[in-house]
Amino acid sequence: MTSFADSITVGELDADPYPIYARLRAEQPVAWVPAVNCWLVTRAADVEFVTKRTEYFTAKAPQSPVDRSFGGSTLMTMDGPDHLALRRSLDEKFRPRKVADYIDDLVTPIAIDYLARLQAKSGRSAELVVEYFEPISVLALADVLGLGHLPAERLQWWFRGLSQGATNFEGDPVKQFANDEVAADIDEELRPIMRRWQEQPDDSAIASLLTHGCPAGSARQIDALLPSIKVILLGGMQEPGHGAASCLAALLMNPDQLQYVREHPLAWDDVVQESLRWMAPIGTMQVTAVQDVELGGALICEGDLVSAVVSSASHDESIFSDPARFDIHRPRQANASFGFGPHFCAGHQFARDLERISLQVLVDALPGLELLEPVVFTGWEFRAPTALRVRW
Repeated sequence: MTSFADSITVGELDADPYPIYARLRAEQPVAWVPAVNCWLVTRAADVEFVTKRTEYFTAKAPQSPVDRSFGGSTLMTMDGPDHLALRRSLDEKFRPRKVADYIDDLVTPIAIDYLARLQAKSGRSAELVVEYFEPISVLALADVLGLGHLPAERLQWWFRGLSQGATNFEGDPVKQFANDEVAADIDEELRPIMRRWQEQPDDSAIASLLTHGCPAGSARQIDALLPSIKVILLGGMQEPGHGAASCLAALLMNPDQLQYVREHPLAWDDVVQESLRWMAPIGTMQVTAVQDVELGGALICEGDLVSAVVSSASHDESIFSDPARFDIHRPRQANASFGFGPHFCAGHQFARDLERISLQVLVDALPGLELLEPVVFTGWEFRAPTALRVRW
């Protein structure tokens, strides 16, 4: 007997996954979806269960498109001591108190520079995803990683290619080619830099990945770290910029809420929080069943790939009233946008603050900001506006 999940297509998910998730939450909260070759887990409690209950599920997912595309196990597909060691090395630069020490001084000048570029153009209009939010996001993270010498355009090409590989559940050769071309370029660029940092580490995040926790004079192997660095490049460069673009789109579609945050700038943290709930830039976390387990009326078998759909969890009607509505006045609640458990996003505070700063710089400088055309969003694994054309 054919179920609703059997009929779901990748195209439908990319166009708008939220109505699909709502139906799955109501009818098939744990559903095998042939189009993406994995289980989709859509209710908040179940999403939290599969990401936290390590006796049933492991982050190791050798059959996932991430491991296949990035060249091996990554920070997101490791468990146990290996994962913990890499997380601790990242915490050297990304723990919230550390981020607070540098984030404003890092991001504000980049935002002001790209704002000036917009204002220097004739016509008082611009496309903000590519021309403003993405460059701020990629350049800020590149600086922290130790790659501040690279231009924004190349970094944007990197995360676009990597996103094609990371979302290639269906085995599309065109997507895979885009990923593989970028992955080879990243490896060629990073290997000589990393060899230098193995001998003479600086205070960059990649140097910390190489040497933190290692005995004096020793370092981790470059090839073992490159897959994880690709995950960091993808999530860290794409998520904050695209999250900020989605947030501004929501505010421009709700001008009363935009006016409120103009008048109450201390509300920006709550605005970003609601935007991340309303449209998570990264939609899922992948795990693999280590034993047979019954969940949500379905039997997940040992070895099955499972996508914990965090974007659906943040729209769960049992937790959030009228979840499809963007509402910055919503009582603040924790949401699933950065995941759960051991793989809760290490860069969550960096991402939130980058969004806040880039949005506030733009909104404060352009009081007449308005949309030139309706906004189209796309993606289910990585969701963002295809463009954000505005005038002021």
